[in-house]
Amino acid sequence: MRGVLMVNFGVFLLFCFGFLSNSFGQDNLDSDINSTSASVYIVTLRRAPTFHLLQQQEEAKVKSVIDKHHQGSKHGDTSKFTKPKLKPRNMSKSHYWRSSITQAHDSLLRNTLKGEKYIKLYSFHYLINGFAVFVSSQQAEKLSRRKEVANIVLDFSVRTATTYTPQFMGLPKGAWVKEGGYETAGEGIVIGFIDTGIDPTHPSFNGTDTSKRQYPIPKHFSGVCEVTPDFPSGSCNRKLVGARHFAQSAITRGIFNSSEDYASPFDGDGHGTHTASIAAGNHGISAVVSGHNFGSASGIAPRAHISVYKALYKSFGGFAADVVAAIDQAAQDGVDILSLSITPNRRPPGVATFFNPLDMAMLSAVKAGIFVVQAAGNTGPSPKSMSSFSPWIFTVGAASHNRVYSNLIILGNNVTIPGVGLALPTDEGKRYRMVSALDALKNKSSGVDKDMYVGECQDYDSFDKDLVSGNLLICSYSIRFVLGLSTIKQALAVSKNLSAKGVVFYMDPYVLGFQINPTPMNMPGIIIPSAEDSKVLLKYYNSSLERDGTTKEIVRFGAVAAIAGGQNANFSNRAPKIMYYSARGPDPEDSFLNDADILKPNLVAPGNSIWGAWSSAATDSAEFEGEKFAIMSGTSMAAPHVAGVAALIKQKYRKFSPSAIASALSTTAVQFDNKGEAIMAQRAYANPDQTLTPATPFDMGNGFVNATAALDPGLIFDTSFEDYMSFLCGINGSGPVVFNYTGKNCLLSNATIIGPDLNLPSITVSRLNNTRTVQRLMTNIARNETYSVGLIPPYGVSMKVSPTHFSIVNGETKLLSVILEAKKNSSIASFGRIKLFGNTGHIVQIPVSVIVKIASKR
Repeated sequence: MRGVLMVNFGVFLLFCFGFLSNSFGQDNLDSDINSTSASVYIVTLRRAPTFHLLQQQEEAKVKSVIDKHHQGSKHGDTSKFTKPKLKPRNMSKSHYWRSSITQAHDSLLRNTLKGEKYIKLYSFHYLINGFAVFVSSQQAEKLSRRKEVANIVLDFSVRTATTYTPQFMGLPKGAWVKEGGYETAGEGIVIGFIDTGIDPTHPSFNGTDTSKRQYPIPKHFSGVCEVTPDFPSGSCNRKLVGARHFAQSAITRGIFNSSEDYASPFDGDGHGTHTASIAAGNHGISAVVSGHNFGSASGIAPRAHISVYKALYKSFGGFAADVVAAIDQAAQDGVDILSLSITPNRRPPGVATFFNPLDMAMLSAVKAGIFVVQAAGNTGPSPKSMSSFSPWIFTVGAASHNRVYSNLIILGNNVTIPGVGLALPTDEGKRYRMVSALDALKNKSSGVDKDMYVGECQDYDSFDKDLVSGNLLICSYSIRFVLGLSTIKQALAVSKNLSAKGVVFYMDPYVLGFQINPTPMNMPGIIIPSAEDSKVLLKYYNSSLERDGTTKEIVRFGAVAAIAGGQNANFSNRAPKIMYYSARGPDPEDSFLNDADILKPNLVAPGNSIWGAWSSAATDSAEFEGEKFAIMSGTSMAAPHVAGVAALIKQKYRKFSPSAIASALSTTAVQFDNKGEAIMAQRAYANPDQTLTPATPFDMGNGFVNATAALDPGLIFDTSFEDYMSFLCGINGSGPVVFNYTGKNCLLSNATIIGPDLNLPSITVSRLNNTRTVQRLMTNIARNETYSVGLIPPYGVSMKVSPTHFSIVNGETKLLSVILEAKKNSSIASFGRIKLFGNTGHIVQIPVSVIVKIASKR
């Protein structure tokens, strides 16, 4: 008997249309299902889903045509025969299979739970055959006993994890120019976003771009747009071609608030609008915030199309059942790229981290030809903090870029303190008196006792306007700002009402590891993010106070300062560097922290201080409420940068598989910053720039994304769906789980692939016991070329590569053999690199990572 796998782990969602089935035969559900014992379960059946059935049907037709041609050809000559192409994945026959599979789901539930009450939330049919259902644990146990059922998993929760970055990535003079300019960059490619929705009124998503050129409608895409009061008819256009929302799991739990969460694709959070614009926002949109123009914004693939699948909500986050439904629908609609900013906040339990509903759904999406991008997670900088696990998913970490909005406060003792804040400067050459909020209270004796947070400047009535007027008001920045209980915007409003000249925020020493994004300020102001610098400010302020000798009352505020302002960008910073919050490898294979032979992250991209479109109703950041653009940080901002580059690659190479796109991105990545030095990585939350050391592949994967080179990679390392299945079968003890999720019997497999042998554009060996040979298949997609091989072996390992010199013609595939031998016993990871230098200019790079090394005894 198969037991119910009660998996319950949360996920971070960084960045969808659901319905309650009317075929359950349920009445008075609330009174019949005990909500305290019932939960949502994701049930997978053994029968193949629609995509697999359609693929099998088309392949059978092709085989029949080939056989007939072979029989009718003289001596079986098929040299002039052209193999028919498979039809697009959104074929009309899918409607038949959808209806058939949905009826089978309803029948199974009725026959298993006769006379009992339940709620079926979704029928998954395209990528996986299964459904999400709200039942008791006893009912789930009954379902698990059915022979039709392969797997049953408890649903789990999910929650959240550019004006200049195209220039920093070299697009205007590189990738865009090479392929016809920004006017066509990404044209015909559809990027699907599973996120918090989108604001369709934003100019970044107009159906006609700034050059007044309309977007052609992609013929292969069949998605639709929901129409609701929040998302009226006409919200979609030739740019925004699809929009749905998915929330049935939340609705069933009784936690969905339709007025706050919007029962539509409309974005009430801001996050989804931001990420969509990073990847595919229109080119040349003015980013005006607080009346100041910060430049012209553009997505990485500004002519790509957008389809939105809203599965995350401001008030509660989201649930895996809704995300799986969104992935299933996106694949059926025909998206080319899928961008997800979701990661588990706990490692999935079981034989391997790869076996969870989200990763398995994404594996089926990859089989359908969809390139899947996922954020690495904001759980760094500790080793093994990686939250995106599977080799078929392209995992992206966050790095900085060289644009910084610097702000300064110059004290009266000529000490200069750095800070942040997109603020106006004080009058040039003039210094203003500073007054602490705690010293400007109307009632000094009871003010702090009455409100211990009065120093955060949130209440106008607490302060003496005569003391504040014309001066710089000093306010504290505590954990309440991080939690959203206090806001910069409110403090600025209070300061303005008090006629303050400006406002200075100092950092509470208890706020650690929190990055403050540059915040718009409509008056002179600055936030000092360092607790140590804040102490310098307060020491100067307190030492400059003059007090009455008897009463100790302040008789004169002696501290003065000037604010430089932070609206002008500085582009001289060394970049990129890996941000401290970006999740790190090695990739954990299981919940016991055993290491996988898979490199994660795959790549890093700009993720820190990124401008992006902002929803008109966004509440995710109080400081940007009502603005058209916002600046945000996180791996969720990095992932859509890579989704945009993937769209450019897919546009040029329409027949590229998802793994071919991944290879092009990986082997062309750069390992050096804009100063020609090795990319550095931050190693701590506190004072991260004081902990910089050279980045390793476990920090940055293959390196920093190089969009221009990725469009001409020379060689690619391709990996098929069958390879991934063989890899899963190669995991010790995985046979039953593989069968339950995919229906594949590992015992009947001709071969299994151990992790290091998976044909990836990297080599990772978690345990090198003496000697190991690893092989890679390379295919040349460029013109004929001759390559020579360069090596940097990992410390404590000897490395030999064969051949060391080879010629390869267009379309040819060659085998590269790598022999690794441990020379020292060590459990500390070491890193090397293989470089293939082509005589026409291609450079193909393969990082080599070896963790545990066991040398032979001699």
